[in-house]
Amino acid sequence: MPYRPDIDGLRAVAVLAVVLYHFGLPWLGGGFTGVDVFFVISGFLIGGILWREHEAEGRIRLGAFYLRRFRRLAPAFFAMALITAALGAALLLPFEFREFGKSLIAATVYLSNVLFYKQAGYFDTGAEMKPLLHTWSLAVEEQFYLFLPLLIALLSRHRQVLLMALVAVWGASLVSSVLATPSHPGAAFYLFPFRAWELLSGVLLAIWGLETGRVWRGRAALSWAGLALIAVSVTLIPAGPMFPGLLALPPVLGTVLLIANGTGANPVNRALSHPVALFFGRISYSLYLWHWPVVTLSLYLRGSYSGPLEAAAWIALSVVLAWLSWRFIEMPVRRARLAPPLVFGGTALASAAALAVGGWLYLGDGLAERFGPSVRPHIAASADFLQDWSRCTTPESGPLMGIETCPIGPEGAPQVLVWGDSHARAFKEGLDLAAHEANVSGLIIWRAGCPPLFGLRKSESAATPAQDHACTQANLQIRQALPSLDSLQRVALIGRWTYYAHGSGIGLDAGNRITVTPTDAPTPAGVPQASILAEAERTTVAELRGLVPDVVVLRQPPEIPGYDSRLAAREAAHAGWPLAKTPVTAPDVPRSALAQRSAEAEAPWRAMAEAGQIRWIDTWPRFCDAEACHALHDGQGWYFDNNHITNAAALALRDLFGPIFGTKVAGL
Repeated sequence: MPYRPDIDGLRAVAVLAVVLYHFGLPWLGGGFTGVDVFFVISGFLIGGILWREHEAEGRIRLGAFYLRRFRRLAPAFFAMALITAALGAALLLPFEFREFGKSLIAATVYLSNVLFYKQAGYFDTGAEMKPLLHTWSLAVEEQFYLFLPLLIALLSRHRQVLLMALVAVWGASLVSSVLATPSHPGAAFYLFPFRAWELLSGVLLAIWGLETGRVWRGRAALSWAGLALIAVSVTLIPAGPMFPGLLALPPVLGTVLLIANGTGANPVNRALSHPVALFFGRISYSLYLWHWPVVTLSLYLRGSYSGPLEAAAWIALSVVLAWLSWRFIEMPVRRARLAPPLVFGGTALASAAALAVGGWLYLGDGLAERFGPSVRPHIAASADFLQDWSRCTTPESGPLMGIETCPIGPEGAPQVLVWGDSHARAFKEGLDLAAHEANVSGLIIWRAGCPPLFGLRKSESAATPAQDHACTQANLQIRQALPSLDSLQRVALIGRWTYYAHGSGIGLDAGNRITVTPTDAPTPAGVPQASILAEAERTTVAELRGLVPDVVVLRQPPEIPGYDSRLAAREAAHAGWPLAKTPVTAPDVPRSALAQRSAEAEAPWRAMAEAGQIRWIDTWPRFCDAEACHALHDGQGWYFDNNHITNAAALALRDLFGPIFGTKVAGL
């Protein structure tokens, strides 16, 4: 196809929108739509090449097509992956490096979009910890490179059927994207069937142009309209679960208009053909490849940028790396006279090496031995929060229908119900072992951020309205179900009581907010949240005591405001590194600093314990000495973050759970 400088300029617009968005430029809130621009461009160019070949020769030479794709894409990708892996070995913690290995495997076999779909979303906070997240779009394009040539080859003898099939697939993909986005935004964002219409928009445009003999001069007004649509897209389209769907139409239509009118003599096309635009357009593939590892690893090391000047410096580094990649990797390979066996063989060897490295990192659990003894307790704690919940079931009938219930201890009708929030989850391994040792069967029901109390509704900053409502409904259902659970002898309540009483976290999670209100009456103005919580606690205990002989309440482990195992591990691992951020974590806290917060939250429980209405299990003596409370004990991490304990701590504390399972505990 003849060279189109305007398309290189359009590539520049797309890649700069993505890069500046990822580096946090505030007025490019929709910069991620640059990927949609790329999709249309790829469809136009690849579709045009394949259709010309199909029309000229009556067939598609698949070997030659994939040879061109490998020469164009593989060398820079493998160089980026190799250097990112080397930097990851120096920077990433074991669990992160293990996940990097998994993503390297997926990216090498063009399935990273499927992998990241199954993980957290593109717009989630965890995205910045995935140095290969950007390869999802490359995987979509590679899947397109498999789909389109094979479809054309399959229907090459039936021209009208082929055209109808392309239009039908375009329409089906667009409709499915619009319908799936509200209910399955992750799938609509990442997976090829929901993105195919964007690439096929370029394909159909190319076919229309070739069939009608277009010279693509068009009208200046349409070029301005296309530019306006893209400008609106990269500045105004909001990030989040409503994209792509209908919101992907403006960048796609804008790109179609610009390409369809791209050779006309108008100010838009002259701007797209400016030398600066052409420079960024030519290095656009390498810039896309390199900028995201720079973003993720720099933020991983720095925590956050000190200001616009630092962000600009990292952007400049991305551009330099992209130019070096384009000049010394992309162009030499594209210009070299390489025999097809050498290209295919080299790609196969590089792929095998990448797969081997990825498998080594994944099976080697992220190579924890890279770090010294000062880092390892925090690393171990950061990985010590996963448990086996394979015994859990969600009944399809009965009083607990639809609520996940998790047996602990030996098989049998539950004698103990442990009801709680994520703190109950954190204690699970210790509770399970204690139940087995006492030969008492039990049941855990837990829901994150949901106080195990009757008559409350909650609204939490870290939860969706649907999750808040589910908490209220589940607690109501548990209240109604308890009278029918005849085997129960004891109920244990486990929760983050200080969080519910004060309405916020502390220290590193101080930004988390929660509001609790009664479900059966309006809250009088000026009533402190701690009073609302206390009333619900008294009501819950009174009702439970009418159903079971014993009610046990676990004192919440002391909060360690400045501790987070992952953050502490990073700080210890990066100690001495140039540009490393100043440490902010602290594994210890004076008891006096927690006194007021804990005393107010625990006062109702202590009063009920003194009145003999509950049994109170005090965990603090195991976490604290006379002066302070500690996240590390005997070189072992007991906290995952500033309020959740690790499995190691739960197992070490299992002897405290005697009152829950009807056994005696010294000192209680």
